[in-house]
Amino acid sequence: METWVRAAVEAIHSSRAQAVIYLAGGASQAVGWLLSVPGASGSVLEVVVPYSRASMAQLLGKLPLQFTSKQAAEDMALAAFNRALKLSGPGLQVMGVGFTGSLASSRPKHGDHRFYVSTRTQNCLRTSHVTLSKGLRSREEEDKVSSCFVLKAIADACRVSATIQSDVQEPEIPKESVEQFDEDQELQQVIDGQVCMKVYHFADPTEKNFDRKLILPGSFNPLHDGHLKLLEVASSMCDDGFPCFEISAINADKPPLSIAEIKRRVEQFRKAGKNVVISNQPYFYKKAELFPGSAFIIGADTAARLVNPKYYGGDYNRMLEILLECKSTGTTFLVGGREIEGVFKV
Repeated sequence: METWVRAAVEAIHSSRAQAVIYLAGGASQAVGWLLSVPGASGSVLEVVVPYSRASMAQLLGKLPLQFTSKQAAEDMALAAFNRALKLSGPGLQVMGVGFTGSLASSRPKHGDHRFYVSTRTQNCLRTSHVTLSKGLRSREEEDKVSSCFVLKAIADACRVSATIQSDVQEPEIPKESVEQFDEDQELQQVIDGQVCMKVYHFADPTEKNFDRKLILPGSFNPLHDGHLKLLEVASSMCDDGFPCFEISAINADKPPLSIAEIKRRVEQFRKAGKNVVISNQPYFYKKAELFPGSAFIIGADTAARLVNPKYYGGDYNRMLEILLECKSTGTTFLVGGREIEGVFKV
């Protein structure tokens, strides 16, 4: 491995950012570089290579109009970002990386040799497009050039300085596009289901490494001392859990919360110095998919609904199936007693 490659990978691994990477049609050397330097488990959450049409369609939930295109790379980056949000360690920044290329192959290509690489973070979508000079390089050499661009894109998203020697010639200068999102746009993407959650880190940073998230869901209108005490007690019971509150922007029986209303409720957590997640899943079994392996703090009344077939379309077996799926991901529940119709129930 060249010295500059190792230096860039080491900087990425030390950034405490975590990535899901989707690659199709090239940049394979970038994966080898990232995984061969110690520390990869802290920054690489998952790498998927959707080469076949069926694999790409399943990954994106649709078949791209054109596989090697800016839109396909950005769709891959968004899908990777949502996956990273679900898999990431508590309190860490995440990114999704999408790459799609049409490089030199065993048969001559009629079109350009080109590739697109896109990175998606919470507030930024950045995409590069490079058209390579035909006949200038072998497949392996084109793969190395594309790998350099993937490495640079990840380093830029991690906000680390890295010297990338991509070896592109004058006519191959990349075309770049950057789209920034403000808070309102980020929240609208959650409401629309484009992004699965937005995380607000308001608590003081901690050096402790947590194994899972400890989540207290609710509407928090308003947030009160009972909520704060409940999470505090739960945290003392699950000292391996990263404590946070969670509000669903989507309600099963009511219209979605407005952006202004979400921001008003979030402000309560800013003042209290507590972490809060805005999600788009009102149902617990969907929350379990969104936060795999987490511990949820619920009241006795919610626990009763959790095991009531009524809330699963009246299908007892469907209820068991869903609860077993929750269990298989490591989901657990902490149940707090509540006064219901004058009786304290646990």
